[in-house]
Amino acid sequence: MATKINLGKLSDKELKALKQRIESELKTSRTRAIAAAAQELQVAVQRIAKKHGLTVSEVLGRKRKQRTSPVPAKYRNPDDPGQTWSGRGRQPAWFREAIGKGKSAETLEI
Repeated sequence: MATKINLGKLSDKELKALKQRIESELKTSRTRAIAAAAQELQVAVQRIAKKHGLTVSEVLGRKRKQRTSPVPAKYRNPDDPGQTWSGRGRQPAWFREAIGKGKSAETLEI
């Protein structure tokens, strides 16, 4: 049985530490529950597929992912030519700084 804690006697620092431990344990518990549900689902899909003489991939209609080549760089950091960016995803800090200093994206193009 869990020990009772008198929360009123704990300092702010102790309460915050306890809160972090609780949040961490909740995340761990949720992760375990998701893993258990996924395992249970996998077993059920395998059983159903086998019952009908099919494979799991036939039942789920999964296709193999095609490998894609990396996107070539579109922008280069003028201060450090080793730093490049393809123009996709989050803008790197050096790109944002250059734009903030008044440079245009066109001047940073390779």
